[in-house]
Amino acid sequence: MTAVSPGGEGADGTLEQDPALPPVAVSEADHERESRWTLPKILLWAAIALLGGVAWTMLAIVRGETVNAIWFVFAAVCTYLIGYRFYAKVIEKYLLRPDDRRATPAEVLEDGKDFVPTDRRVLYGHHFAAIAGAGPLVGPVLAAQMGFLPGTIWIIVGVVLAGAVQDYTVLFFSMRRGGRSIGQMARDVLGKFGGTAAIIASLLIMVIIIAILALVVVNALGESPWGVFSVGMTLPIALFMGVYLRYLRPGRVTEVSLIGFVLLIAAIIGGGAVAGTEWGQAVFTLDRTTIAWGIIVYGFIAAILPVWLLLAPRDYLSTFMKVGVIVMLAGAIVLVRPEISVPAFTEFAETGLGPVFSGALFPFLFVTIACGALSGFHALISSGTTPKLIEKERQTRFIGYGGMLMESFVAIMALVAAISIDQGIYFAMNAPAALTGGTVENAAAFVNSLGLTGVNVTPDVLSSTASAVGEESIVSRTGGAPTLALGLAHIMHQLIGGPAIMGFWYHFAIMFEALFILTAVDAGTRVARFMLQDTIGAFLPRFRDVSWRPGVWICTAIMVAGWGYILILGVTDPLGGINTFFPLFGIANQLLAGIALAVVFAIVAKRGKSYVRWLWIIALPLAFTAVITITASLYKIFSPVPGIGYWANNAKYRAAQVAGDGSLGSPEVVEAVIRNTAVQGTLSIIFVVLTAIVMVIAVVVGIKAIRSGVVDDSGEEPAVPSRRFAPAGLIPTRAERELESRWQEHELTQPRRGPSRH
Repeated sequence: MTAVSPGGEGADGTLEQDPALPPVAVSEADHERESRWTLPKILLWAAIALLGGVAWTMLAIVRGETVNAIWFVFAAVCTYLIGYRFYAKVIEKYLLRPDDRRATPAEVLEDGKDFVPTDRRVLYGHHFAAIAGAGPLVGPVLAAQMGFLPGTIWIIVGVVLAGAVQDYTVLFFSMRRGGRSIGQMARDVLGKFGGTAAIIASLLIMVIIIAILALVVVNALGESPWGVFSVGMTLPIALFMGVYLRYLRPGRVTEVSLIGFVLLIAAIIGGGAVAGTEWGQAVFTLDRTTIAWGIIVYGFIAAILPVWLLLAPRDYLSTFMKVGVIVMLAGAIVLVRPEISVPAFTEFAETGLGPVFSGALFPFLFVTIACGALSGFHALISSGTTPKLIEKERQTRFIGYGGMLMESFVAIMALVAAISIDQGIYFAMNAPAALTGGTVENAAAFVNSLGLTGVNVTPDVLSSTASAVGEESIVSRTGGAPTLALGLAHIMHQLIGGPAIMGFWYHFAIMFEALFILTAVDAGTRVARFMLQDTIGAFLPRFRDVSWRPGVWICTAIMVAGWGYILILGVTDPLGGINTFFPLFGIANQLLAGIALAVVFAIVAKRGKSYVRWLWIIALPLAFTAVITITASLYKIFSPVPGIGYWANNAKYRAAQVAGDGSLGSPEVVEAVIRNTAVQGTLSIIFVVLTAIVMVIAVVVGIKAIRSGVVDDSGEEPAVPSRRFAPAGLIPTRAERELESRWQEHELTQPRRGPSRH
């Protein structure tokens, strides 16, 4: 095996390694040797491509009256494998060019707190837990009203060409810049004006994102004593795990995870028993406003508690639950092979006037399905905590690109679960109470009035479905989480347990989703607090000290008050908070993705001519994101259709208020709609203006850099020779295993010295 040249930093500027250490990186010669094509490799990838091609043909071309759900699994997995093996390799080789001889910030600045070299497998779990919130669960469920094919294409193709590209590149460049946030990088690359616009937009967008994440939990737990008890029990379980790992059995991650899983299952089973008692019904049947206030208080406390006490153990719980449940659901789909009767395209894809949300397929499908295909929220994580924990530069592909592929798979599973249930039940669950009346009789009449082919739901069907999953009602349970839970229960009970335990599977899924989302709520609040502290710190330096408790409490309170206000508006929205606020969430989320891609565009443009020829990899998703988000924003601002345009709806209800017309609801309802649409419309204007400013400045900066031909990588931290080795991917290659053995032998004879520091 070829060794990396030893030393410190040579006269020619190349990194040289300490000769007393084994090589810290696999040589380029070994990389090339291992990437050579052999007959088994050719046959394997040909088989993957063939299976993927057959799956896409069955979904997009053959399409009979029904489609077997296994083709969704095969199309997704095969496309992900090809995208990771080939497209991500192109990005790594030509656009990013990582160098494992170079120390990462985690090694250079290791402090045991923020900068900690972390095993790639553990970090993958942490990163996935942080990025995977409600988006991949909710968006695909809502978008199912347009049919299965548009959402499937966007989720799978979009993640390969856009979402995973953003996560990977932002993570890499943040790592090269010492773990700087996307706002700090924008300020460095785009200047003070563009950077300020990016920071303000990021903070405001974070408020919307966290509020909608919390709203999904509220809608899932409202009037559900079983769900409230089970999810409530995750808090003491997480606290117990934190204390267990910190004081009782330090480092026993697997042990405490197994204990936590057993306690979670006990909480679900116990929730059913408690909900069946009179006192349980009385104590744990909470209205949605009460639950909302509870989440607001939780968000504040969780964001100021030490990470090890609540967030870290919740990450362990949620990562095991997330990956485990999605793999379990995929396996069940392959074994049960449910037939999907939902058409590839519904009439709502053409008219844009569906009962779940309003808006034509283009651009609203692409902003409704945000997380799972492309998510700006991920840029905050990829430039927040994760780059401070990376051991080696080549690991960014596995964690950044690979982590986003897993989230996309979550989205596909959510879509399949939503379309596997009866269409009549789907629309009864996802249409707002203003349309269904909140009763099974009115909901059945409303759904049947839609005139959908093959749809004829009865009140008895809605009542019996609710009873089967242990709920009083499933009508207008908007937010995606209940629909996904019902779909999962519908598939899983056919594999394990039968109809008798549908209630268990339903509430198992509700807890799974709540863990998913609450992880993003508390992590998002913490990241938003860091961003606000950094912003205020530009004027009052004391706020940049994250150990200064008054600054922590003040900034946390400001951010929680912001998203808490939007959450209460959503909970009390007569038109259905998710149904009206989620388009704003999707637009805001992808506007943030546009900001992140614009910053990366400018960075790559400044790296020199050899990088510019590959700039299309960033320009392609940036251009598409700009078009869909700006178009969607203009629709929401200027559309004269009240069901689509915020200001048109505002004017409609204002006119009714002035005329004393009670046909749109009581005076309180009319006033609430006027207030909410004004907030939504105003935020839409602010978001799109700030994002347009950042995108224009980034393109101008990029064009100037290309024309000048001057290489400018001044934003990167000086290169420091690495003093450690770790494999790049989940499974080490042969060359990596050999190097690992040499390091193990070295550490046995002479313990490795501590990390170098600035």
